[in-house]
Amino acid sequence: MSDNDASVSRRRFMQAAAGTTAAAAATGTATAQENGTEAGNETTASGNETDSGGGGGGGGGQPDLGGFLDDANNFDGSIADRRGQDEVVVEVGAGSSGLAFGPAAVHVDNGATVVWEWTGEGGAHNVVEQGDEVFNSGSPKSSGTYEYTFEEDGIYNYVCIPHEASGMLGVVVVGTDYPTVETGGNAGPGDLPSSAKALGVATMLVMAGTLGLAYFFMKYGGDYGEFEE
Repeated sequence: MSDNDASVSRRRFMQAAAGTTAAAAATGTATAQENGTEAGNETTASGNETDSGGGGGGGGGQPDLGGFLDDANNFDGSIADRRGQDEVVVEVGAGSSGLAFGPAAVHVDNGATVVWEWTGEGGAHNVVEQGDEVFNSGSPKSSGTYEYTFEEDGIYNYVCIPHEASGMLGVVVVGTDYPTVETGGNAGPGDLPSSAKALGVATMLVMAGTLGLAYFFMKYGGDYGEFEE
């Protein structure tokens, strides 16, 4: 093998090695960024208030319901955002069975009035706050309305006494001063998912191996198919 051929072989090997290293680095970076973005999106989507039916307004973060609605009927994990409305309606006797509040969880401004309207479904119901009985509609009934104006921030849990065991539970979140759920926030450069970290390590190993072969090739030559005796 001539010196010229060896030079060409080395050049081609170096070009191939550089291309392989760059491709591995680009793939690792892109995948890590994608995984980080997905993790951030999951964090953003999980547990935030949805079903916006009104004006919005300031908020104190994701309300911590303390698991009160875990077994509630007509609750899908979201809190209906009714901030910006002076009067908010909640159905009493909602759902296919008539044994639910609709919506089961609602967020209102301080000073807003919540009006519970009986639908006539599911039998006789009432609305009773579970803390200090801040509001109580009285004896169960099948029709009519009951209203209460909230003047203090907080989270108010309430039930229908006759159907509490059946899952007829509700929550009113008021204002901005209430217990909140701590969230991890979006994944950043210092908090990548484990899959992205593993891929980064593998990419570095590939790059190190490729550069090692390049060094060996440059130092000892490029044709190992024939040996002179």
